[in-house]
Amino acid sequence: MKSSVIPKKIIDIVEKLEEAGFEAFLVGGCTRDLLLGKIPKDWDVTTNATPEEIIPLFPKTFYENSYGTVGVVNENTENETLKIVEVTPYRLESSYTDHRHPDEVKFSKSIEDDLKRRDFTINAIAMSLSKGAIKDIVDLYGGLKDIKDKTIKAVGNADDRFTEDALRMMRAVRLATELGFTINIDTKKAILSHSNLLKEISIERVRDEFIRILMSNSPKLGIELLDEFNLLQFIVPELLSAKNVKQPQAHAYDVWEHLLRTLQHAADKEWPLEIRLSALLHDISKPETSRISHETKQITFYGHEVVGSRVTKKILERLKFPQKAIENVSKMVRWHMFFSDTETITLSAVRRMITNVGHENIWDLMNIRICDRIGTGRPKENPYRLRKYKAMIEEALRDPVSVAMLKINGKRIMDVTHVTPGPKIGSVLNVLLEEVLDNPKLNTEAYLEKKAQELIALPEKQLETLGKQGADRKKEAENENIEEIRKKYHVS
Repeated sequence: MKSSVIPKKIIDIVEKLEEAGFEAFLVGGCTRDLLLGKIPKDWDVTTNATPEEIIPLFPKTFYENSYGTVGVVNENTENETLKIVEVTPYRLESSYTDHRHPDEVKFSKSIEDDLKRRDFTINAIAMSLSKGAIKDIVDLYGGLKDIKDKTIKAVGNADDRFTEDALRMMRAVRLATELGFTINIDTKKAILSHSNLLKEISIERVRDEFIRILMSNSPKLGIELLDEFNLLQFIVPELLSAKNVKQPQAHAYDVWEHLLRTLQHAADKEWPLEIRLSALLHDISKPETSRISHETKQITFYGHEVVGSRVTKKILERLKFPQKAIENVSKMVRWHMFFSDTETITLSAVRRMITNVGHENIWDLMNIRICDRIGTGRPKENPYRLRKYKAMIEEALRDPVSVAMLKINGKRIMDVTHVTPGPKIGSVLNVLLEEVLDNPKLNTEAYLEKKAQELIALPEKQLETLGKQGADRKKEAENENIEEIRKKYHVS
């Protein structure tokens, strides 16, 4: 491993500890990522030094926890992952009465003691450094082989690991999802045996692991694994009701499969969390609104978006998402059915929709619509209908061609020309707009005020004619603007 892979800040911390006579190892997820050829997002250092011995070695640290972890602060970097590097003494842990935290933490002088308390073998590999490169690897539990075999396996007895900290069950799913690994059979059995312990974990910790699953490249697989291991019932149990709920012929899948495929397309497009949440939950209330129409004998889900918005809000509140995310995702679910027939939808309806969801959310809503379409089993992401919607949205969002674009208004014209309100003011504004459309550089207060004084002195009939020409030019520019938008999306 070349030294350029490991940041200088990390090398400096390790060397500083060793120069003081202590051992120091990289450990945990960063060692796993290095062995996988990835750039670690987080760096953890473990040492046989105690917190009291670590703190004097570095200019700025903080220590306010019961686990011995010292945060070494690096103020001379723009890299957020290196702002604070955690340095932790080797630890021995007692039993976990609450299935979340050890009842007691003791410091050890042995790296072997520290590794045996780790969750999975691929995270229980320690690396020492020499001149910035890997010197020795300590692998007591076969983590190197499991990385090679792409296997998630608990350290030691899997039952013990999951009863110690039940969140590790979700972490196993998350790692399998992020890395594309499979979960070892004994580890699987242990998760199934202890899945009910997840309800003992704080909802914030559960939410954070859930977010990481959603933000992975394969969230569909992640949700399926959570379901397979009976964990989903403690996170979003509402999703389970979507299984085997049939849909009309336009859909190739039941509601469950449709939601997961819709989510996966959002991940394939690398769209952000709120779009992924909306994709996963947009049809969450189809099961409870499912009916058979007496007239058509077809399945209907009337009002599922309205009910779904309320259910989505409850889910996200329960998971303690930020209020802004709750509001945005609930809006997306509420309005995801808006786009229907391009022949009947009006520009004023589009404007009302923009008001409903907010300018900042309207394109997210369109992206959810795209995911929704792919989730039905249709191959085209951007058919004519969606392109037409996009053109109408852009048309509704644009600034219309109007006298409001001018750096002068009617009141200012009256101030500089000393005339009273009347039709001449409107004519002057239209003439000025025509000039600015032809030459935008003329749109300055000084020029327009001077030009307004010249125009107001013209005979009323001549000014009226010029004003009509200006109004016609405004309409022409408006049409050109709309035509450009429609060309952009290849629609009429």
